[in-house]
Amino acid sequence: MIGLDSLTPFAGAKRNKKRVGRGPGSGHGKTACKGQKGQKSRSGASIPAGFQGGQMPLYRQLPKRGFKNRSRIVYGVVNVGTLQGLEGLDTIDLDTLKRRGLVRKVYGLLKILGEGEISRPVRVRAHGISASARKKIEAAGGSVEIISRAGKVGS
Repeated sequence: MIGLDSLTPFAGAKRNKKRVGRGPGSGHGKTACKGQKGQKSRSGASIPAGFQGGQMPLYRQLPKRGFKNRSRIVYGVVNVGTLQGLEGLDTIDLDTLKRRGLVRKVYGLLKILGEGEISRPVRVRAHGISASARKKIEAAGGSVEIISRAGKVGS
């Protein structure tokens, strides 16, 4: 019977480890493929990334610029014109738009913007909405509910 314990890789799929420093007959003896002298031939040799031989590294020569605002509020944004294309939905919220692929899954907040037109009544539940979007949704007979974004800073 064939089991998981009897599986082997295809021929040529695995390569033997290179055994260096095992005598002159191996072809990798004496200096063990490290060349002659120098920093990289010594034991424990590891050169950090960005090291330039003692010269002031480039990442320290260049000035630091800007900063990341840790309390920035990031919204997943959808326009009113996009809501028009969601036929068969009376209530539109963040979860619905994520399932439809209109808002990426990383966003925890939803904001509706006013680009485009809407002609059918919908109930929108969002964390933010522009004034023009609110006006267009309510003019079409819909309603807007603003959800509190407590504890959602930076997400």
